[in-house]
This record gives sequence, structure tokens and C-alpha cells, in this order.
Amino acid sequence: MPNNRGNKHTGCMYMLLILALMAMCIVSLSVGAAAMPIKSIFEAVSRREGTNWSIIAYIRVPRMIGSLLAGAGLAASGCIIQSVMNNPMAGPGIIGVNAGAGFATLACMALFPHVSALLPSAAFMGAVCCTLFIYAVAGIMGASKMKLILVGVAVSSMLSAASSLIKELFPDIITAANTFSVGSLSGVNYDVLIPAALYILPCIALSVLLGRNMDVLSLGEETANSIGLNVQATRFALLVTAAMLAGAAVSFAGLIGFVGLIVPHMAKAVFGSGARRAVLGSALIGALLVLVCDTLGRVLFSPYELSAGILISLIGGPYFLYMLMKNSRGKANA
Repeated sequence: MPNNRGNKHTGCMYMLLILALMAMCIVSLSVGAAAMPIKSIFEAVSRREGTNWSIIAYIRVPRMIGSLLAGAGLAASGCIIQSVMNNPMAGPGIIGVNAGAGFATLACMALFPHVSALLPSAAFMGAVCCTLFIYAVAGIMGASKMKLILVGVAVSSMLSAASSLIKELFPDIITAANTFSVGSLSGVNYDVLIPAALYILPCIALSVLLGRNMDVLSLGEETANSIGLNVQATRFALLVTAAMLAGAAVSFAGLIGFVGLIVPHMAKAVFGSGARRAVLGSALIGALLVLVCDTLGRVLFSPYELSAGILISLIGGPYFLYMLMKNSRGKANA
């Protein structure tokens, strides 16, 4: 009976999240510089012509899909990293995703200023290559969780410095670089969303399938080895999956912070610590969080717009401090 009640609770929470996402999608399509009643949205979609249809099809729908993909990818990535590292304070930035993507994007802006189509590929490749490099260096020293974190921090610091150097040498890219750095979904289109979706959706499905391995890893390396799990190979596969998720999201949404850090905690509070439920729950909550923040950013200071990344940071910063204080109190009481 307890298991049945738990399954019913989980199913109800998934359903509530899906309903909330559907409702928020409608709100996202209806608000903005040109407000549209729901009736006008359905009329525009049915006719597929006119100004309203153009706004919905080519501006608001891509932005809505981008919010969902970015939130799901970053949150699922953070959930994987926290499980693999067994560190509740870890996030995509810890394995160099943000620094790698940021450096590659800025370098592409500086070297190929008139070829904007290369930016998503540059961000994605930068994230994945940086993660592989960090894992290779840590592997030479023995790929323990602590060494991965330390190498990640060192490489991220060097790449952040290199990114600052690029801004100094190429001042013409500062405006675009600042927009990328804070994270914004303004101007996203299907050309960048389709390749990102082809990475994010399969990687979320793969991480759910690998949920049992993540649960085993959380028991500790010795226990995992005794069960027969290849710890290094599993950790490598999961970290690459996490890098692909976050890199694909960063490629079109920019460096949106805190989603991969705080959302997994929310998901585990709702769905429990099981990796499969946590990853799927993180993806849904992350998608909802980014969509809500992007929608609010369009209406709070209309006709001006606030980037989703700024709003998320305003929420994520205090929540992160709360988690730190809660974690410190728990250790003190222990």
C-alpha cells in the first residue's frame, strides 16, 4: 500500500506540472508588447495568416519552446551532476559547461562576426570539449569526484579569464556578449531550436534510463564497484550526457544561471531522491521556471524587457543562500 500511495502521489504531481506547463504556454502566447486574448490566438492559429499569426508562429512559439527546452536541459543536467558528484551544491558550471560554452561563443563572435549561424554550434562544442578535457585531466590524476571538481574550477577560471581577454581585444562584441552572459531567449528561432531539441530530448530520455546507475553511484564508489558497476565509465557517460544537455541549452539561451543548481532540490523535495523521478521532475520544473521567468520578463516592465536569466538569478541567489545555511545547520547539528 505505501508504494501504491507513493506512485499515486508521483503521478498526481507529474499531472499537475504538465497542466501548469500547458496553462503557462497559453499565457506566454497571449502576453507581450501586443496582448492577445485566447480567442484571438485560436482564430490566428486556425486561419494561419495575418499579423497575429506571424507574431505567434515566428516570435512567441519559438520563444516558448526555447524556454521549455532550456529549462528542461539545464535542470536535468544539474540533477545528473549532483547525483554523479554526490554533491548538492554542484551544477553545470562545475564541469566547465558555462565557461566552455561562453569562451567558444565569444571566440566565434570575435573571429566570425558576420556568421551568427555558427554561434549555437560553437557554444555546444565548447561545453562538451571542455567537459571532456576536464575529465581527461582528472583521469590522469585518478578521476575521483573531488579531483573532477577541482580541475573543473581551475579550467573554468582560466576560460573565464580568456573570455574577458577576448572582450578587451574585441570591444565590438561586448553588447552581444553581455546578452549571452545574462541569458536571454529574445530572438530565438527554429534554426537554433531544432538542433538543440535533437540533443536535449534524447539526452533526458537517456538519463532517465540510466537512473538506476545514478542511484548506485550515490551509494559510494566502493559499494558501486562491489555491485559490479563500472564507476569510471558510468560517471564519464553521465557527465558527457549532462554536458550535452547544458551545452545544447546554452547554445541558444545563453548563460542562464541557477536552474541546474536549485531545480533538482525542488524536484527531490516533491518526487523523492530516486534518480529517474528526480531527473524527469527536474526537467518539468525547470521548463516551468524558465517559461514563467521569461513571460514575466516581457510584461513586468513593458514595453522594456527583462532577460529571463536576470529574473532567475534574482530568485536563485537567495534560494542558494538558503540551501547553504540549511546545509550548514544540518552539519552543525550532526
